[in-house]
Amino acid sequence: MTADSENDIKALKEIGRICAEVLRKMMDAVRPGITTGELDDIGRGLLESRGAHSAPEVTYQFPGATCISVSPVIAHGIPGDYVLHEGELIHIDVSAELDGYFADTGSSLWVSKRSPEIHKLLEATKSTLMKAVNVARAGRPLNEIGKTVQNEAKKRGYNVIYELTGHGIGRGLHEDPREILNFYNPRDPRILKDGLVLAIEPFLTTGRGRIAEERDGWSLRTADNAIAAQFEHTIIVTKSEPIILTA
Repeated sequence: MTADSENDIKALKEIGRICAEVLRKMMDAVRPGITTGELDDIGRGLLESRGAHSAPEVTYQFPGATCISVSPVIAHGIPGDYVLHEGELIHIDVSAELDGYFADTGSSLWVSKRSPEIHKLLEATKSTLMKAVNVARAGRPLNEIGKTVQNEAKKRGYNVIYELTGHGIGRGLHEDPREILNFYNPRDPRILKDGLVLAIEPFLTTGRGRIAEERDGWSLRTADNAIAAQFEHTIIVTKSEPIILTA
């Protein structure tokens, strides 16, 4: 969608704030021994207490309020009875709707342990997200986002995950522009417009950058079982610095 009014911006900021708060509190609750289902219950309760609804549930009948992926699963992991263990790399994605407006955010984190290799990957992915966000300005080519992500990944010694992309958002969870690639496509002619609402989500990996679908029909893992990380913000494009709704 395009945020055309102060009411649009106010409503988007509110659902963005809610998603960011829920993600932060879920991350704070991550510890060895908690199940992904228990973690999801925390997210669900927080969303409901604010009058918001899980976007993947209302849009796609996803079997969970949030997506919780345990490496090598990198996206769309179904919360359930799985018990988290120290040293695991997990990914939490929170997207929600309030009064007809949607926002989406996500983060990767290391369960109760630090590893230089994982820390380096997480910091690189987080930095890449912010650089991609900062090139998203009205009048610029949309493919500069993918170019920035790919260049940053390569510079830091990683690959992007080619099949996973960002997307338009606002009045629905997934809207035009579809497929905001995490790599450079010189044939993409799309131009960013003032007020455009986007979810930007780089995925960086130590592996080949390809995915495979698990038998549950939802979960997506790295095809070579390599570690990967993802960070995501919902933004409003402007002629200057973007408005980050999920900061």
